[in-house]
Amino acid sequence: MANIKKGDLVEVISGAKQSRGGYRGKQGRVLEVLTEKNRVIVEGINYVTKHVRVSQSNRGSKEGGLEQHEAPIHVSNVALVDPKTKKPTRVGYRVEEVEKNGATKTVRVRYAKKSGKDL
Repeated sequence: MANIKKGDLVEVISGAKQSRGGYRGKQGRVLEVLTEKNRVIVEGINYVTKHVRVSQSNRGSKEGGLEQHEAPIHVSNVALVDPKTKKPTRVGYRVEEVEKNGATKTVRVRYAKKSGKDL
């Protein structure tokens, strides 16, 4: 089970400070998790400018120029945000027994190590 999943609120914990043009300390939602490369794409973090060649679409309009979008960031450079304190925290796993329709089932639950609150 991965520590960081799509839709989680994370904070950048490494890199240049915001006062120097970096992203450290910024928070955002995870848009995509690239498990094979150990990277995540976070909303509003690590913007890059991409030059797109001008081309014609089917309707005759020309599209191109400069596009800005989020680039992947390594998963070790972000930490999950604790829902209670709004600060970065580590992730722990707890095994719980859930009873559903008379049958018990063991489920792994993610929780924030700082506050102990479920994620």
